[in-house]
Amino acid sequence: MPHFHWLAILVAAVIAFLVGALWYSALFGRMWMDARGVTREQVQSGGGNMGRLFGVTFLLDLLMAFMLDHLYATYDVPVIGLHHSVLVAGIVAVGFVIPAMAVNYLFQQARMQLFLIDAGHWLAAFLAMGAVFGLLS
Repeated sequence: MPHFHWLAILVAAVIAFLVGALWYSALFGRMWMDARGVTREQVQSGGGNMGRLFGVTFLLDLLMAFMLDHLYATYDVPVIGLHHSVLVAGIVAVGFVIPAMAVNYLFQQARMQLFLIDAGHWLAAFLAMGAVFGLLS
């Protein structure tokens, strides 16, 4: 049975959540809203329950962090190291997450700017989670 790094999983999820918060506010918030064609008021209403939206988002970040830790444990490497953990997380983002997004965005006929902002977010989030695992595992 694999050994899970519970502290690293929790910290990685928090970091991924904070990356998203920063990404979609200070860094690319206005560009993202323009690419989506929404106003600040529409975003802030969040379709109703912002607490639930952020709560589910954090739970999904936690799931991704858990699965990333499980992926590292699958290879049974005693010490992952920063370089290896960031590299694997980047491969997951570039090789799986972003291409899957691209398929959806193609069929939705979404703007390229929106895809690049969202894809950049997931690349940054996975690299940050990989760094956490490399430092804490």
